Amino acid sequence: MGKISRDTPLVELTLRRYEKPSMNGRELVRKFCLSVGVLQPGDSRDVMVDILYVLLQAKGKKEELHSEEVKNRVIEVRKGLGLPMLGIASSNVRRQLKRLKDLYLIETNANLYRITEFSTISELFEEKVENFVLAQVLGRVKEYIKKIDEEFGVEK
Repeated sequence: MGKISRDTPLVELTLRRYEKPSMNGRELVRKFCLSVGVLQPGDSRDVMVDILYVLLQAKGKKEELHSEEVKNRVIEVRKGLGLPMLGIASSNVRRQLKRLKDLYLIETNANLYRITEFSTISELFEEKVENFVLAQVLGRVKEYIKKIDEEFGVEK
């Protein structure tokens, strides 16, 4: 029974490298979501892209949105682009918002969501993900590497 919890990661971070960004708008946000692992390649349930897209648009106007308002704007975006209405249930929108919050890209205050401190994504990614999450993950991986080298080192 203990094995299950011991194999559960404390933090998980997926990063993918794609071609240089030449797209814009929703497609740019989609590639970013794929790059940071909040969207899986080939996933047709890409409502996450629209959620982040809507929050980025709101950031420009310094708007904070309730999850229902996020959902309504996502529906408008998807209708406008002729996309299927997949993953737009309120419960799913809230779950996706939590995933963005776990990546420190958005924050909530009194049930209102916004891009963290209305900052740029580059500032947030560098400060929260690169310098905090990635540094911690790499530190722990290096501990495993050191322990492996000690245990399976070459005898002289």
